[in-house]
Amino acid sequence: MKLHKTVAAALMILSSASFAMAETDARKTFDMLKGMEGNWTGKNQQGQPLEVTFRITAGGSALMSEIHSKGGKEDMITMIHLDGDRLLMTHYCSAGNQPRMKVVSSDAKSARFEFVDGTNLGAEDGHMQNVTFTQTDADHHIENWVFANHGNEMKELFTLERVK
Repeated sequence: MKLHKTVAAALMILSSASFAMAETDARKTFDMLKGMEGNWTGKNQQGQPLEVTFRITAGGSALMSEIHSKGGKEDMITMIHLDGDRLLMTHYCSAGNQPRMKVVSSDAKSARFEFVDGTNLGAEDGHMQNVTFTQTDADHHIENWVFANHGNEMKELFTLERVK
C-alpha cells in the first residue's frame, strides 16, 4: 500500500510538472507577443502602406492587434489569449468569418499559429489558415499570413517598424 501511494504521488508530481512546463511555454510566447504593444507602420508585399496597433487589454489577459489598411476597408482585429496551457487567437477577418488558431511552434522571437476552427465559416469558405509573427528586433517585426481558399493558399507578408 505504501508503494502504491508513493507511485501515485510521483505520478501527480510529474503530471503537474508537465502541465506547468506547457503553461510556461504558452506564457513565454504570450509575453513575447505582448512585447509588441504599440504602433507599427510598414508595407504589405505589394508595397501598400499599412499600420498595425498592438494593445494589451482585459487586465493583461488579452492582446489585441488591429490592422489598419489605407482607406480602412480591410481593417481587421485579432485577439490573442491564454487558454490553460495553450495560446489561442481569434482573427476577425474582412472575409466576414472568425478563424481561431493555436500556437503550434514558437521560440524567443517568433510564434506560428495554425487553424483550429472558426465561426461564420462554411465548408467552402476561404479563411486565414495560419500566421507567423516574427520579431526581428525590438523595433521590427514581420507578419506572414496565409489565407486558404478551395485548396489554394494566398500569402500576405507585412514588414513593420515600430513608431517612435
